[in-house]
Amino acid sequence: MGFCKSLEQSEITRPIVNQLIRSGTSIGANYCEANNASSKKDFRNKIFICKKEAQETKYWLRILSDCLNKNRKEKARELWKECQELTMIFQKIVNTIDKKAIKIA
Repeated sequence: MGFCKSLEQSEITRPIVNQLIRSGTSIGANYCEANNASSKKDFRNKIFICKKEAQETKYWLRILSDCLNKNRKEKARELWKECQELTMIFQKIVNTIDKKAIKIA
């Protein structure tokens, strides 16, 4: 949120920043939902949504970086890398759950 607040808003960047905020905050919201899931299937689905939102956030960061100066681009790159790490973590969780489900079946 701090990164988005620090950006100069224009006609072009405003909708991109809005989308970035929505997808970025959705990661955390869905992770909280996953931790309170009613079943393993519900947990897996919420984690999968976290992964999708992290991927969408990476997209918006990539689009936004075209509008930024060099210093802001570097911060966007750092945030993109963090989202990539989250994407890989969430995918690993999903893969582990799916692998266990196959062994049980």
